[in-house]
Amino acid sequence: MTGHPLPFVTIAIPVLNEARYIRACIESLLVQAPFDTFEILILDGGSTDGTVDIAAAMAADHACIRVVHNPKRLQSAAINLAARVAAPESTVILRADAHSVYPLNYLRDCVTALTSTGATSVVVPMRTVGQRGFQKAVAAAQNSRLGNGGSPHRVGGCSRFVDHGHHAAFDRQFFMAVGGYNDAFTPNEDAEHDCRAIQAGGRIWMCVEATVTYFPRRDPLSLARQYFRHGGARARTLLAHRIRPKLRQLASLIILTGCAAGLALAPANPVTALFPVLYAASCLTWGSVAAIRDRDPWLLAMGPAAMIMHLSWGAGFLRTCLIHAVTAGRIGLARRVTPPAVTSD
Repeated sequence: MTGHPLPFVTIAIPVLNEARYIRACIESLLVQAPFDTFEILILDGGSTDGTVDIAAAMAADHACIRVVHNPKRLQSAAINLAARVAAPESTVILRADAHSVYPLNYLRDCVTALTSTGATSVVVPMRTVGQRGFQKAVAAAQNSRLGNGGSPHRVGGCSRFVDHGHHAAFDRQFFMAVGGYNDAFTPNEDAEHDCRAIQAGGRIWMCVEATVTYFPRRDPLSLARQYFRHGGARARTLLAHRIRPKLRQLASLIILTGCAAGLALAPANPVTALFPVLYAASCLTWGSVAAIRDRDPWLLAMGPAAMIMHLSWGAGFLRTCLIHAVTAGRIGLARRVTPPAVTSD
């Protein structure tokens, strides 16, 4: 490694049954800097697939690696735990996803961006890669504007200050000062944290030089579950902080309600089925064109993958909004019908 010396860094990797990916992830991080300038914390939430055995074996060979039990199991809780138990000399927390592998200068690029820009956190773009089968279609969908809606950390661009992105590095002191992650907002803890960080005077820098490779879900059901949770968590964040949703977030909700209404009303008025039919045809055509262009039949599944992402995200978002509305209505009704307390003179 060359250039100016870096502060001591704690690399935090939350894991839960990541035996398929954890070795490659750790190996890509071990080459980032001299071993006396960083530590790697493997924060395990109770893996049963051999993840801990792999991590422990690597820890036996590398003193910079520690395996830490994460009793809350959540990714957000793991990062909070890492910030608390990190080495005393650590000033930077580098969040690493076990589903990813990292470019050679990732640590230096992120930490240099953090210290040189005056940012309190650094986010990075993601390049999604599918290894085989349906996962390839999901990766292609997530890398496209149809799948990511133009989210800055998905499309990259130039390095700049942003309001949100895929979390990479934190100033440890600032992260703890704002309370770290709120694990009640999992899996949208990153966006919720960014809201509080900006309100507290924090600044978020997107470092495009440190793009990470991410491996997406491998089957339709797990993809649907992931996006349903993401949609619900994003709704909780927007409602809690009274933030207006962006157009790309409203798009999934519009698609869901448009398709549902079109199909429900079709028996009475067949014209209403035009919306879901055109939507499905557009996605399927888009995937077919990609499959022909790249000569990869698995890309035919890009359309269905995008539809799963849109509809699941929208369903999670809508469910949370409805629950919030019902809860708020009940609270309002209770306030109206509860008689005032009687006090004696």
